[in-house]
Amino acid sequence: MNDMRDNAAMLASISPITPLIADADTGYGNAIMVGRTVASYIRAGVAGLHLEDQVVSKRCGHLKGKQLVDVEEFVSRIRAAVMARHQSGSDIVIIARTDALAGEGYDEAISRLKAAVSAGADAVFLEGVQTREQAQRLTQELGPTPCLFNYVAGGMSPEFSAQEIRELGYRIAIYPLLALEAVYPVLKKVYRELLEKGKVENAEDGKRWGPRTLFGVCGLNELMEFDRQAGGRGYADGA
Repeated sequence: MNDMRDNAAMLASISPITPLIADADTGYGNAIMVGRTVASYIRAGVAGLHLEDQVVSKRCGHLKGKQLVDVEEFVSRIRAAVMARHQSGSDIVIIARTDALAGEGYDEAISRLKAAVSAGADAVFLEGVQTREQAQRLTQELGPTPCLFNYVAGGMSPEFSAQEIRELGYRIAIYPLLALEAVYPVLKKVYRELLEKGKVENAEDGKRWGPRTLFGVCGLNELMEFDRQAGGRGYADGA
């Protein structure tokens, strides 16, 4: 829980005005731990989180062999999250996720999501949607509760376009592996080049970005302007 919370806090701090949805897995324990998790995510600046119905020693939703807790324990997790939100005076969005589709079937998955909504969940997340028909049926049966689509490239679900996701009735879409999908091939290339040639000829189109450009991406220009307006001298000689 601490690792996930700290990572979420780092991401939330990058742009406080951009709402962040964070994965809270199973809540990391019983109802008391779920309450602690939600309170911690609230303090970290998270705008929304999803809680699921797998056992605590869970696995990725796009792998086989997932094990679930019973529906009563799942509902207890959602109820604990709602209670923690109320005690914190927060408006964090609670998204109920079920992994029941793969092993228990569509009807059981929908039943679990409806129970979670009755317990106070604000939105629902059916993991591992297998077909367009399932996706459309979900949004129709759970409406007007917002439904979330999890886009995992190469995963179990169809790779719908953003427009298709809207047309199917989803209100939220997340793309959890998008950056890794893009970055991994580039890192693999440059480190192999370093290993085999002893140097990297170029990272992209022959360009060398250099520290100054990369620091600019991370907000150096804004920090320099802040320092100037405050009368500071940290960057009086430039950067």
